[in-house]
Amino acid sequence: MPADGHEINPFFAVKIAVDICRQSAKFVAFVMKSETTNTVLTFVLAVLVLAGVLFALQSIFRSRELRNLQAQTIACQSNMNRLNLLLNEAIVYGKVHPDINRVLQPFEAKPPTR
Repeated sequence: MPADGHEINPFFAVKIAVDICRQSAKFVAFVMKSETTNTVLTFVLAVLVLAGVLFALQSIFRSRELRNLQAQTIACQSNMNRLNLLLNEAIVYGKVHPDINRVLQPFEAKPPTR
C-alpha cells in the first residue's frame, strides 16, 4: 500500500493536478492496459483501411466504365441522328415518288396516344 493511503488500481490512477484557488483538484485517469481491446481496435482499423482501399479502387473502375459508356452513348446518338436525317429525306422523296411510301410506313413516327 502506498504512503498516501490510496490503493493502486491498475485501471484507474488518481492524479493531483494544478493548485486552483489553493485547492488541489483530483482527476481520475483511465489507464488502458487491455491487450484484447488493443487487438480488437487494431483489427477494426485494418478492416476500415481495407474497406477504404476497396472503395477507392471501385470508384476508379466505375469512373473508367462511365467514360467508356459515355463515348458509346455519343456514338449511338450520332447514329440515331443520321438515321433520322435519312428517314426525313426519304419521306420528302416519298412526296415526289409515292411508290416508296409503303416501304417507309413502318418507320414513320406515329403520334402518341393516351
